[in-house]
Amino acid sequence: MSGSAERVVFVHDRPGQESLLTGGTIARLRSDDAEVVVLFGSTDSHSADDSDVRAAMAALDVSDWRMLPAASGAQSLAEAVADVLADVHATAVVIGADDDTLRRAAAGAADSLNVPVFEHRQVTDAVGQRLVAIDVSGQVDQKLRALAAYARRWSVTDHTVVPVESVAAADPADPADPADRPVTIGGTETFLRLPLAHAPDPDATPGLLSRGLAAVVAVLTGAAFGVLGTIAHQATLPIGPVTIPIGLILALAGIMTLLAGLRLMLGDRLVVFSCAIGLLGTIFILSLRSTGGSVLVPEGIPGLLWTVVPTLVATIVLAWPRIPARPRSA
Repeated sequence: MSGSAERVVFVHDRPGQESLLTGGTIARLRSDDAEVVVLFGSTDSHSADDSDVRAAMAALDVSDWRMLPAASGAQSLAEAVADVLADVHATAVVIGADDDTLRRAAAGAADSLNVPVFEHRQVTDAVGQRLVAIDVSGQVDQKLRALAAYARRWSVTDHTVVPVESVAAADPADPADPADRPVTIGGTETFLRLPLAHAPDPDATPGLLSRGLAAVVAVLTGAAFGVLGTIAHQATLPIGPVTIPIGLILALAGIMTLLAGLRLMLGDRLVVFSCAIGLLGTIFILSLRSTGGSVLVPEGIPGLLWTVVPTLVATIVLAWPRIPARPRSA
């Protein structure tokens, strides 16, 4: 729902499921200018005619839907799904399939491409799990129109969808199929985000070599800021009767941005400490009187601030407590 050129692939067993289980989310994504592809895994006695599918897709504002080719095994099915994901450059996959083979194939294909996976779940079927709830109250009418397109499968009255008798009796051994029992259409659809086995762990600690290299770069960066700030901190800008210490202001703003930015972006105190060492060490060395008697940091308020403020900033940034990450769902 970010509106940032999302391309979402919905995977379902057969036509009709996309409208019943995820129709509101599909319509909302389309209203947010996201690209949506609906992928069907099989055709059987529950499938609708092409005209029904076209009418349902038109109601949901979807122009791209595809049927997976007949696959001989789970591996070939996963490869077929992966081909579709790669073709559309998918940014997310939503699985609403009941078939275990198709569900595993879609999740495995998304995992191989590091694409986030969301699985449709009813609240009653996900006790204790953190679900993603999508408000589709503004898209209920579209969802009902899409369901009504499958007239040989469902009868839609007000917000209630009742399966046609012939369809409801087609698979009496599967009473748990939500498509084969009356359903009241609400304004929320819920999903469970599945973990990706190949996704990098955001809490993983960087290796010793990478931290060492980062520390060396941080020392050099801090030293460079120290040299530039020491040279520039005495610069002033006279404006009428007022003299503005523009050099000192820019130098202090630069080191504050550098240290705080490193801490916020990397969260590694070693890198910030290394940068502070390079910065403060350079300032200290350049503030000493040279053998010829010249000084780069003369006595006075600007020189005093340039030697004291960076130390205070570095101390505060290093001592600031780490904000814990939000807990992730299991």
